[in-house]
Amino acid sequence: VLVAGLAIQGLVIAAYLAVGRIEQFYLLAVIFGATYGGVMPLYAVLAREYFGLRIIGTVLGAATLLSSLGMSLGPLAGGMIYDATASYHWLFIGSALIGLGAAGIAIAFPPQPSRQKLQMA
Repeated sequence: VLVAGLAIQGLVIAAYLAVGRIEQFYLLAVIFGATYGGVMPLYAVLAREYFGLRIIGTVLGAATLLSSLGMSLGPLAGGMIYDATASYHWLFIGSALIGLGAAGIAIAFPPQPSRQKLQMA
């Protein structure tokens, strides 16, 4: 679900390059928002599964710090890209690549130890 949600988010951001009507933007916003809302709760579950309950606060704190840093720098970077190119195209391309890269990272994660044991049995 995580990989699919991240991939959909990346593709939806890339699709912003092809739309020209407000209805299309709204449709893409609804799709992006639904997948974002579906993916975000998974991070806490995955953190618990991969790192255990003992350090979950540290893991979630670090994840929140990094995502907040990215979200706070995004508007600044977007404004700089727009000022340099007079277009949002490169912003959407960069955002789509980051989203698809996140899906690639999620694919590269090793299987959970508990699931590895089940597959061997």
